[in-house]
Amino acid sequence: MNAHSPRIDLDAYFERIGFDGRREASLETLSTLHLLHPQAIPFENLDPLLGRPVRLDPESIQKKLVAAGRGGYCYEHNLLFQSVVDALGFRTRALAARVVWGRAADAGMPPRTHMLLLADLPGGTYLADVGFGGMTLSAPLALEPGRAQETPHGLFRIDALDDAHFLLQTRLEDTWMPVYRFDLEPQFAADFEMANHFVATHPASSFVRNLMVARLGPNTRYGLLNRRLNVYGANRETREIASVAQLRDLLQTRFGIRLPDAAGDVSTAELDAALARLP
Repeated sequence: MNAHSPRIDLDAYFERIGFDGRREASLETLSTLHLLHPQAIPFENLDPLLGRPVRLDPESIQKKLVAAGRGGYCYEHNLLFQSVVDALGFRTRALAARVVWGRAADAGMPPRTHMLLLADLPGGTYLADVGFGGMTLSAPLALEPGRAQETPHGLFRIDALDDAHFLLQTRLEDTWMPVYRFDLEPQFAADFEMANHFVATHPASSFVRNLMVARLGPNTRYGLLNRRLNVYGANRETREIASVAQLRDLLQTRFGIRLPDAAGDVSTAELDAALARLP
């Protein structure tokens, strides 16, 4: 997705996320878009779960996440977000990260399977990432290592591991928890196509074997892993979803997903069968 690409329908995107602010390359606009996007467009992996391709071309992403009322995962979210902010005049760079969230310290170094963005503004450089599932950022973070930064959905910090490598962390209760490692090497479309192929199709990929859905509320995080719903807000709630009918209802209501069958691209029976197989 190139800067100022005529292929991005800004009006449709802004209507999708409920944005009516100033269309300018400012920190205020970036922050507003970053807050609205993950509240309106859910994180979800229904396509890999159903064995369907995940396409990263601009037209496919816009059709799925904007027009069809679906969600997606990091490549789809952040490529869409990049195309929007680039069209507004921002200067962005796409980067790759190694996800360490929920990973044992002795598990070894994971591959680069996550996409994030850097946005260069006159006042500094900011990390933007609207596609990290249950721990998605709701505000851009200044690339200022060691500084704790408050967002509408929690406290985050970027630490410098050395001159070239950084670690994003979040504060949970009294502990800083690692989220992902990244460096500043620019990534290109071919890099994401390669990583996306693994994430969307490889038998070892969690996205092929599990249902993973997330969405932000105004002051709450909602996450669904297979049949387990987690709600993080003023109070924490965890419950198991017993039936396929309840899962379908939850996907449509709590997470705001227009299910694939409603969009005409997969049968109700196919989706229900995939949901029924969940552990």
